[in-house]
Amino acid sequence: MAVTFQLTSDGRTSHIEVGRDLLSSYALPARPDRSLVVVLHQPGSRHIAERIGASLAAGYDVHSLGLPDRDQAKAWSEVASLYEWLASTGLGRNDTIVGVGGGALTDVAGFVAATWLRGVESAYVPTTLLGAVDAAIGGKTGINVAGKNLVGAFWHPASVVIDLGVLEALPVALKREGFAEVVKAGFIADPTIVEAFLRDGVDVALEDVVTPAVKVKVDVVSEDYREVGRRAILNFGHTIGHAIEFSSGMSHGDAVAVGMVAAGAISEARYGCALPIRAALERLGLPVSAHGRADEFLELVRLDKKRDSGGVRMVLLTDLGAPVVDHVSTDELRIGLSAIGVAS
Repeated sequence: MAVTFQLTSDGRTSHIEVGRDLLSSYALPARPDRSLVVVLHQPGSRHIAERIGASLAAGYDVHSLGLPDRDQAKAWSEVASLYEWLASTGLGRNDTIVGVGGGALTDVAGFVAATWLRGVESAYVPTTLLGAVDAAIGGKTGINVAGKNLVGAFWHPASVVIDLGVLEALPVALKREGFAEVVKAGFIADPTIVEAFLRDGVDVALEDVVTPAVKVKVDVVSEDYREVGRRAILNFGHTIGHAIEFSSGMSHGDAVAVGMVAAGAISEARYGCALPIRAALERLGLPVSAHGRADEFLELVRLDKKRDSGGVRMVLLTDLGAPVVDHVSTDELRIGLSAIGVAS
């Protein structure tokens, strides 16, 4: 049975559906003025995009375009070419961009939708766990210019369809990477997710972890769409994680996993709490260390979007499911880096 969530903010609503066999007759939310649909996809999701395009072709003029894999799709050169291609399709203000793929694909599809003609409708079909529980939900979009996601916009997709059968068929390595964002939801808000992973590892039933992780994301974003308050807790592991990802080329999920170990070490040093972060990540076979120079990581952290006039802000845990957002010192950042094997 499918579970449906509704996320409304800034006068826009996302309809989010999680279940199995949801793509056999894919449809967009009804709109009488829509005539053209653009379907963007990555190499690994082409077959799914073709199925979706075939379903939509019964009612609309459909154009499809493949983008590079992972963050290559978020390079400015690719985005500029995409704008030129959209102009050639004649995509109008009442039309829709559908993003089919991982988190990088939905990030760029959403950003282009938010900025093309000052905003057109978007819809997502995430085909990775990372995309399903994180990037596709909440309206954050972004591309990489000078750093990770430094250019972006808030733009809710009209719909998000998460097919657990598609996610279940992912290669183990790709599934494991996505579990980093799923278990993050457990660390910050729902310890039952962490318990499920500690019990079952990568063999966990997706209904036991993906659906509650989506609920965590929806609940948090519903309270704080533009990240002026509680939504910042969703960045647990991302401050140092983004620095690792950008400097080392490590995948997003793996980098966030390492970033959570670092954030956990800072949390334990500051609050004296014992957290099962490393144990849960090792149970999933995720990395818990990184290579690089501390000074390089520290400089990238200082460029992070979440800094303010008081300095670098990070999500820390006073206990499992009890996050706080606070400034951290350079000495504390070095504690975190030391915990992941990065020496000064």
